Amino acid sequence: MKIKIFFAIMSFGLIVNCDGDPEIVTINTPTIQCGMCQKAIEVGLMKLNGVARSKVDLASKTALIAYHSEKVNVPAIEKKISELGYQANELTADPESYESLPACCKIGGMDKM
Repeated sequence: MKIKIFFAIMSFGLIVNCDGDPEIVTINTPTIQCGMCQKAIEVGLMKLNGVARSKVDLASKTALIAYHSEKVNVPAIEKKISELGYQANELTADPESYESLPACCKIGGMDKM
C-alpha cells in the first residue's frame, strides 16, 4: 500500500512540474477544404512533441495551437502542417503530401475529379 501511495505522489509531482502553461499560436491554413483536412491537421499535430492541443476552424481556415515552446516552435509546427499537405501561413504545402491528399482535400475539392 505504501508503494502505491509513493508512486501516486511521484506521478502527480512529475505531472505538476513537467510543463508550464502552453503558449498559443494561430496559423493560417488557407488550403483546407473539408472536415477531413481539419481532422488530418488536428491528429497530425498531436504527434508533434510539444503540441498540447490543436483546433482547426474550417470556416476561418485557421488552426489554434497550444504548444510548449521549450519542446517545439512555430516554424516546426508550420513545417508539420506543410508535411501533412497543407499551407501553413506563408509556408506552402509539401508537393508530394498534397498530391497524396484525397480529392476533396485539394483546392477545388470534388469538382476536380
